[in-house]
Amino acid sequence: MFDLYLVRHAQTPPNAQRRYPALQDDPSLSELGAEQARHLHLNVPPGTQTWCSAARRCIQTAHLAGQSDYQLTPLLQEANFGLMAGHTWASLEEDYGDLPRRWIEALSDPRSHHGPPEGETGLQFHGRLGQWLEELPEAGQALAFTHMGSILGLLRLTVGLSAARIEYAKVTHLRRAGGQWWLEGLNVDKVTVE
Repeated sequence: MFDLYLVRHAQTPPNAQRRYPALQDDPSLSELGAEQARHLHLNVPPGTQTWCSAARRCIQTAHLAGQSDYQLTPLLQEANFGLMAGHTWASLEEDYGDLPRRWIEALSDPRSHHGPPEGETGLQFHGRLGQWLEELPEAGQALAFTHMGSILGLLRLTVGLSAARIEYAKVTHLRRAGGQWWLEGLNVDKVTVE
């Protein structure tokens, strides 16, 4: 049996503005975000395999939640939203009409060769997340600090869940047993890894 705990980073100022993140931007947590991260209760024994996206917001969330022993990985970074980066949904619809919805639907499809212009395709995005899943051990437990889009992508690849609300500084708990993935918890803020 294998337990995987996925932590969404806490809020940043662009998150509060509901802007799609840009790869070249690396915002810090907002004051509210820092408070959210400090309220995470992660009882994780030493030696638990822990990964972290290299984004500052994920690293800060990990540290404020009491986790400093982790391996950075680019495989867990947020999706590359290309042309959508830095914009709100309202401004995208104003400029591009119905196209942003189609771009997001394509990015959300693990088999799609399309996505936002200048960004990742659904196949590319889910491909790197799948690569990370393949690197996980067969048994034990692991913890990962990552992004909403990455958690949603991992939910698609493991349990076939196409949409979910993923809150800031909360934990998604997946369990693999008998070759199958199970969703054990969503938006949990207290976790004890045994």
